[in-house]
Order: sequence, then structure tokens, then C-alpha cells
Amino acid sequence: MKTYFITGISTDVGKTIASAIVTEALHADYWKPIQAGELDHDDKYTVEKLITNTKSKIHPNSYALETPMSPHAAAAIDGVSIDIKQINAPKTKSHLVIEGAGGLLVPINDTQTILDLIKPDYKVIVVSRHYLGSINHTLLTINALKEKGFDVSIIFSGNEHKTTEDIIYKMTKAPVIGRINEEPYFDKNVVSEYAEMFKDRL
Repeated sequence: MKTYFITGISTDVGKTIASAIVTEALHADYWKPIQAGELDHDDKYTVEKLITNTKSKIHPNSYALETPMSPHAAAAIDGVSIDIKQINAPKTKSHLVIEGAGGLLVPINDTQTILDLIKPDYKVIVVSRHYLGSINHTLLTINALKEKGFDVSIIFSGNEHKTTEDIIYKMTKAPVIGRINEEPYFDKNVVSEYAEMFKDRL
């Protein structure tokens, strides 16, 4: 069984939808170690709402923080300190999809970032969405992961932007799993369709 860590080049680039699709494609378990904000309708709630298989288990957050900010800042507001030793992947006999918070170098405390949560044997999926500056953010993210020896793939999110996607592939050679288009909405049927398209590339 494999563990997939899904990170993004920034916030709001489509990590949670990508996580739902990969979870559905693999009938994997899902875990978001650190949730910051929107606890009533958080990312694990969204993933659970979008998958159809009955095998996936949604695991509780290690840290559920009230404020939608960088984890280190949200934790300070809540009067807690994030201790990486308290963040332990759930034991499962299934594949596991782990969703990060924000981008790769988002601080979780004074000395560690989301990158420190990624174990050497994890397969890392980078969600990249086109905007002014996204090429730089994507290359920085992928290169940082490759320098540490991680197995890295890409999911593009949003409408196709060929020149952006082409140069990212040429400069990283990271395999592209696919693109999640700018859909009018995402429901179980849409996620299931993407899961079917992506599953052989995971």
C-alpha cells in the first residue's frame, strides 16, 4: 500500500478536490494532519461528501485550529504549539492520501514546515494552478521536493494554459497525472469521472 502526500503551490489551488479524486480513484483512506479554519465544513468533510466508495476511511486531524491562517499563527491564536511528534499517520491496510495545508514551506511552528511532514517513501503530488507567478511557485515547489529525493507528480488545476504547463513539464520532467478543469461544480459524479481518468496514472 502506498502513501500519497498532496501539496499545492499556494493556497486555494485545488488540493482538496484533487485529494478527493485520488482518494476515490484508489479507494484510499484520507487524512489531513493540520486543519486551520472552517472546522464546521472542513476539508475532511468535503472529501467525505465527494467520494462514493465505501472502503475509504476519513481520519481525524492531528490539529484542528479555529483560524484560517498559516498553521503556526492559527495555533498561536488557539494557545497551542504544533509538535510534529504528535502528528502520526494513521495505521491502515489501504492506500493513504494525506493533504497538506497551504504550500510546501508553510510554517507549522517556529522551526518546521509542511515539508517536514513528508516521509521519504511518500509519493508526492503537486497541485499547480495557473496564475501570474505560478510557474515560479511550481518550479520552486517541485525542485525543493526533488532535491530531497521525493517521487513527484503533477496535477494541473483549472483551465488549460498550455505555455505554462509545457514549460513546467520541460523544466521538471515530473509526470503529469492529469488536469482538473474549471468545472461548474464538483459533486460525487464529477469526482468519480476524474477518479476513473486518473487511477491508472497514480
